[in-house]
Amino acid sequence: MELIKDLPSVFDGFAEQRKNSFLTVREYKEKGIPIVGSYCTYFPKEIAMAAGAAPVSLCSTSDETIQDAEKDLPKNLCPLIKSSYGFAKTQKCPYFYFSDVVVGETTCDGKKKMYELMGEFKDVFILRLPNHQDEDGVQAYRKEILRLKDYLSEKFQCEITEEKVREAVRINNRANAALMNFYGVMRHDPAPVYGYDIFKVLYGSTFKFDRSALADEVDSLREQIEKDYAAGKHIEKRPRIIITGCPIGGATEKVIQAVEENGGVVVGYENCSGQKSVGLQVDESAEDIYEAISRRYLAIGCSIMSPNPNRFQALGEMVDEYRADGVLEMTLQACHTYNVETNKIRSFVTGEKQIPYLNVETDYSKSDIGQLNTRVAAFLEML
Repeated sequence: MELIKDLPSVFDGFAEQRKNSFLTVREYKEKGIPIVGSYCTYFPKEIAMAAGAAPVSLCSTSDETIQDAEKDLPKNLCPLIKSSYGFAKTQKCPYFYFSDVVVGETTCDGKKKMYELMGEFKDVFILRLPNHQDEDGVQAYRKEILRLKDYLSEKFQCEITEEKVREAVRINNRANAALMNFYGVMRHDPAPVYGYDIFKVLYGSTFKFDRSALADEVDSLREQIEKDYAAGKHIEKRPRIIITGCPIGGATEKVIQAVEENGGVVVGYENCSGQKSVGLQVDESAEDIYEAISRRYLAIGCSIMSPNPNRFQALGEMVDEYRADGVLEMTLQACHTYNVETNKIRSFVTGEKQIPYLNVETDYSKSDIGQLNTRVAAFLEML
């Protein structure tokens, strides 16, 4: 076995993408290219792309601005919401500062009320997301997508044609397929690289403005990993862990690090930072492209959906496909929908899939890193 030595710099490049794009977003604005900011994977970025705008994820994963946010928001609110609002209020997020509009969504009550406050100092468009995934929900969200199209057309004084939408769908499908194929290298056992390196690419890709160039870049990286693996380059055999639960990024990367610094490897992410965001495709051949977009996004298995069978199906498939030895669920304090769902996930993992499960509840501070490492190390020893 030979450990990979030449790829970490590439992974670090993706990890630094958020900072590197600070200058890019300003350049886009100087060129007159509109910027549409968002926080959620339910945002249909194809509509923004069809309007000639650059969609970008906004800052929301650090405790840096939470104290500022708590001047307006309650302290016992989800840290993701407080961080999102704090970065917006303090103008410390360049992406938010340069965004012409922020597209919010009615995922949870805390975010809905946050968007109300945010709307006092920023243009905010709210997608009224259904919390059910049946046919009525699909048609309701289709109407919301069309409402977003009309809004962006008027705001940016442009015509969003069906042809432009279909082209945006094609580009984004290819980018997501490239990310899923890249993500799939972790099917190998032993794993070819660390899960933290995979995460750097997945998370960094959300700050890439050119979705068409992203596919080629990720494909090239995947091909290099596969080539190195065929030559015997990989990490040592380790317990294989899938992470599920709340979005991971920034401060909560401590969960990934706790797994891999204590002898495990994260082979999959069943959350908004992983398969949820890139694992689904819009049907490019659909007669009604807006309905197809609605079906794709509404199929995301988030805990805000009730019932939420898609999450369990996706998690079960990942456990089998990536030959997981255990599942770690990360929930954020005061994230009620994910916290309520933990017992059902525990029963599903330990009962139906018959592998160990660990839930860790955390926030964006560093105060629990020691405890987190102790619990994760004990969990890995069981495996």
